[in-house]
Formats: sequence, structure tokens, C-alpha cells
Amino acid sequence: MDQNLLAELIDAARKAGADAAEAVTAERQSLSISVRAGELEEVEREESRDLGLRVFVGQRQATVSGSDLSPEACAKLVERAVAMARLAPEDPYAGFAPVERLALGPAPDLQLYDPTELSPETLEDRAREAEAAARAMPGVVNSDGATAGWSTARWLIATSHGFTGHHQASGFSLGASAIAGDGETMETGYDGRSVRWHEDLPGAAAIGREAGRRAGARLGSRKINSTTAPVIFENRVAMSLIGPLVGAISGPSIARGSSFLKDKLGQKVFGDHVTLTDDPHRLRGLGSSPFDDEGVATQAMDIIDKGVLTTWLLNSSSARQLGLETTGHASRGLAGPPGVGVSNLTVQPGARDLAGLMTEAGEGLLVTSMFGPSLNGNTGDWSVGCSGFWFEKGELAFPVSEITVAGNLIDMYARLVPGADLEIRGASNAPSLLIDGLAIAGR
Repeated sequence: MDQNLLAELIDAARKAGADAAEAVTAERQSLSISVRAGELEEVEREESRDLGLRVFVGQRQATVSGSDLSPEACAKLVERAVAMARLAPEDPYAGFAPVERLALGPAPDLQLYDPTELSPETLEDRAREAEAAARAMPGVVNSDGATAGWSTARWLIATSHGFTGHHQASGFSLGASAIAGDGETMETGYDGRSVRWHEDLPGAAAIGREAGRRAGARLGSRKINSTTAPVIFENRVAMSLIGPLVGAISGPSIARGSSFLKDKLGQKVFGDHVTLTDDPHRLRGLGSSPFDDEGVATQAMDIIDKGVLTTWLLNSSSARQLGLETTGHASRGLAGPPGVGVSNLTVQPGARDLAGLMTEAGEGLLVTSMFGPSLNGNTGDWSVGCSGFWFEKGELAFPVSEITVAGNLIDMYARLVPGADLEIRGASNAPSLLIDGLAIAGR
């Protein structure tokens, strides 16, 4: 049904004056149950089916979207899209991906869909179990609740130059937040996981206990004096250091010249011990897909290979603007033309676990929570508010809060040392990351 609908939309757009057209549908179902203090707090149910249409009139393009799939609404959608395209400015780089780069063969089975459907009762029981386990941990005095969820999503794309593709994915999630107190201060702790397959989700009690443990460990946190010291970013937050890299090497940023890495292609950005892999074909990966959002066949690549920046991240438009070929990193929603995004991004692990990194550093800051990052995209100057633990002689000494860490990412990347404690918890993952000296602003 959806495939026929997309074909009809494309045909209608061509008849209305479009030179080329692309249509997508997204269908989603989800159920989420939240509890707090042992009582049911919220039930959220979503069932949606939406449509997007992109049309080209010469080098002019326009994108429209809607949720009404009736014949009358679709006819208006087509009419509006073509009219908008005729009024749009010309874009010399607009257009579909090259036909020779499309994923036209059989798609690999990436195990993204688990047909298990969880009942509201099961989700509520699981959330209650996680919250109860969190509240039973030493030092925990209250809960900020727990949430369990289940979802499925289906994406279908078709273009007038011969590409049709679809993929379906499922999701299962569980999270808990605990509040610890000692009569003077209150601290929070969270743990949660999201996975493609139900069997990969950790037990509810384990997630609750970890949330409670993290909250209790924060009690007695203190401010520290401003200083310069080694900083370790815990594996749970370490990808926040790598996020700015993705934006800095995206094709649109390079084409605009607004990137602190614009002159670094083919050069050393990290040390020899750092490799950053983007793998869209990871089995059960939260970012996996057999093709990008332009239909281009995807493949694993080392974006950073032993410290060297090997590629820009390109969709078809930015590739044309730079005189290059797309790298299969087009990313889009239903509205707007494709941008650029990554799939499953991983900093490959190093030789030392977290304890080993602390021993190597001797004394410094372990960052476990980050908020309010600030980045100058042209220079790489970066700062972030954070909390965590001070360590001495390779051992945790006391929790710290209300501090800011700052540096220049070009300098930070060059001195970054990855640990061995890589955990695959989401689409983007890293082990703990050590930088031997950063400015720490305290009291």
C-alpha cells in the first residue's frame, strides 16, 4: 500500500510539472509507562503515519510533509510542493544521488526488528521494579521515577530515478532516576538503556541499582579551586567530546568554510592510538541502516584512522559543492532536504581501563555529568559545565560539582588517550577518554 502511494505521488508530481520527485513515509507505534513513588504516573501511546514529498523543478527544490494521506490531501500536497519549487531559489548542487551509488541490490539483514510487543502491564511492572531497586540503595531518599517503553518504526523511500527502499526497526527502553540525600544536600543519579531487541535489555533491578548507586556516590560533593589538571571523561559522557568533530567534518560546514577542522583532511588530528569508526551495518545497532536517506549504499569506514582524518561526511549536495563523491551520510526527516549524519560511531578502545587511566594521570578530575556545552565552531574553543569526582594517587577521593572544563578541541584531540572500558550503550559510544591537562574553573 505505502509503495503504491509513493509511486502515485511521484507520478502526480511529474504530471504537475516537477522534473523529479522523491516521496517518503514514516510509520511509528510506541508505548511508554512511567511510575513515580510506586504509583503509575503517565501512559503515553503513539500511532502515527506521515508523508514527505520533495520535488525538483530544474535546479529548484521544495519539500512538504503531512499526516493526512487521503487522496484529496495528497493532491494538495503535490500542488503545494510544485508551486513552492517554482518560487524557490536555484541551487546548482541540488539533485538526487548518483544512480551508480544507490543500494539497488538485496539489503543485508541487520537484525533491526524484533516483533516482540510488550503489554502495558509488563512495562509498568518493569518500571516499578527498576524504581524499587533504585530506592533500596544506600543513601537514596526518593525517586524521580522510572520509565519503560516499546516502539516500532518503519521507513519507506522512493524516487523518480528508480530507487525504492525500506527498513523496519524496533526499540525497547528502560530507565530510572534516583535522589540521594544526607540531610544537607540532595544528589541525583540515572541509569537507562535502549536496545533494538528485547532480549538485549538489562534487567530492571540492575538498572535501578545502578541509578541508586550513582546518586549515593554523589553525596558530599564539594567545590574545588580553579586549577589545571588531567581530566578523564567517563565512557557514558565521553562522546560529548567527539560530537563537535562530527559537525566540523560535515560537508555543509566545510563548504561554508565554518569549521575548525577545514584544513585538516588527510592530516593528524589525534594521536596514533585513536581510531574512530562509523559502522552502519552493526547488527542490532541503534544507528544501523542498509542505505542512507538518499538511498546510497552504506559501508563501514574509519573516519579517524590511527589519528588521521580520512574523510569529510558528505551527502550528494555537499559532495557536488566540494567536487567530491557522497560518502553515504545523508540524513533527513520528512521535512526539508537531506543534511548530514552518522550511524554507529565508535571510538575504538585503548589499553588501560578506567582505573589504569586514573593511575596514569595520578591526580585530576573524573567527569561523570556534563551540561551546557559551548563551542566556537570556527576556532574549536570549547567549554562545558560538569560534575564528577576528584581522584588522587589513582583512586577516587571525593565528589565535586559546580565546575567548568575548557580548552581548544584541536589541542585536546591531539592529546586524547582512550581507555579500554568501551560499552555499546547507544548509537555513539566511546571508552573513557583522558586528556593530560585542562583548565578547570571552580571557586
